[in-house]
Amino acid sequence: MTDQPLAQRFAEAMGQLLGPDFPSDIGLAVSGGGDSMAMLYLAHNWTRDYGVRLWVVTIDHGLRPESASEAAMVAEECTALGWPHAALRWHWGRQGNVQDAARRARLSLIDQWRGDLKHVLFAHTEDDQAETVLMRLARGSGVDGLAGMRPSRHVALHPLGAPSLEASDYDGTLPPQVETSPGFSLLRPCLEFSRSDLRHYATALKGRWVEDPTNDDRHYDRVRIRQLLNLLGEEGVTPQGLAATAQRMARAQVGLKARLADAVTLVCRDAPLGQVLIDRDGFATLDTETQLRLLTQALCYVASSRYRPRASASEALLQRILSGGGGTLHGAEVLVDATEVRVVREYSAVKHLSSGRAELWDNQWAGTREEETGFKLKALGDLGWQQVQQGDGKRLPYRAALSSAALWEGEHLIACPALEYGPCDSLRRYVLGRCDTGFKAFCNSH
Repeated sequence: MTDQPLAQRFAEAMGQLLGPDFPSDIGLAVSGGGDSMAMLYLAHNWTRDYGVRLWVVTIDHGLRPESASEAAMVAEECTALGWPHAALRWHWGRQGNVQDAARRARLSLIDQWRGDLKHVLFAHTEDDQAETVLMRLARGSGVDGLAGMRPSRHVALHPLGAPSLEASDYDGTLPPQVETSPGFSLLRPCLEFSRSDLRHYATALKGRWVEDPTNDDRHYDRVRIRQLLNLLGEEGVTPQGLAATAQRMARAQVGLKARLADAVTLVCRDAPLGQVLIDRDGFATLDTETQLRLLTQALCYVASSRYRPRASASEALLQRILSGGGGTLHGAEVLVDATEVRVVREYSAVKHLSSGRAELWDNQWAGTREEETGFKLKALGDLGWQQVQQGDGKRLPYRAALSSAALWEGEHLIACPALEYGPCDSLRRYVLGRCDTGFKAFCNSH
């Protein structure tokens, strides 16, 4: 703990995240809860010294009758403070996990709202960090999971450009929408602040906030973990201690990532974008932790997935690979022969997908030429394989080629970059929203 005033700690956190050259404009995601409202007041006071303009956004999830009035309360406070505010509306499709769907929707809508803004503040706290670590510990997470949330991360959801918000999608004022660049930096300046510190700050300023009743709803995993953490505090398991563990795990993560980078240089061979090719003998000589990291990174790279598969599933697949077998996991397929381990997109995950030139196929591939508006992006499949047999030689085994991205005109194959067939510059791959520059670069940045 520190005796520094919270405002000073906030200024130091902002300096570490953004300094020394601060942007002229910053976005804030404010729900109306105590944490985010305290962050709004902290940022408002901080701007007096740094001259930064704030733009505030609230997502009205529509999951509770009070959500619209809560967004209106945030708008009122922003008006009183002199900052523009917008409330974005979201409607849940009643499918899947509601909290996960809401989280994804929040990031997607903010990406559409932010316009020219390149930084958006979120009010995650030390308590949120502790809850995250405890939840991941319960799931058997390793170093990466227990490293918790990072103070900053890049969010890239719409590499072809975020769709524009319709007038019916929001109330309020949007930031400038002139030169939107793909992706933004999600910043967490309050990650080392306790929830009670933030509430005390907002109370001292006679600020307003609302209490979300779902914070006491035991249907949600995080609520049960939060209540458990209160009990564990009696035995010395505190949010401060868990957050400190996350910092130590993040430090260890840096070293393990460096070891992985060395291993990739040592054992990985050139492969088409979207595939990973590993020397089998070299892979066998790596320590088990590095083997697992290389494998899970390869799975995430091939499937363009931000989150790794469960450790138990990854460990089981690793044992099969070391025994000479392969398998499927996380939307990827691992093929093993006498000398190589190849990780490719699972064909069953993409064989029915089709998209136009201006759309992402498999959330990874897009066409690059305006004149290709009548063409489709699909997997190569058996039909494409047969057509390639009549043309250029093949670079890949049949099984590894099936899921490759290909450009089609009707039933006629135009291009398949993985096989160096046709005009390969007709397609571009994105991984996690960024232009793909290969597996090694992916490992260095994720």
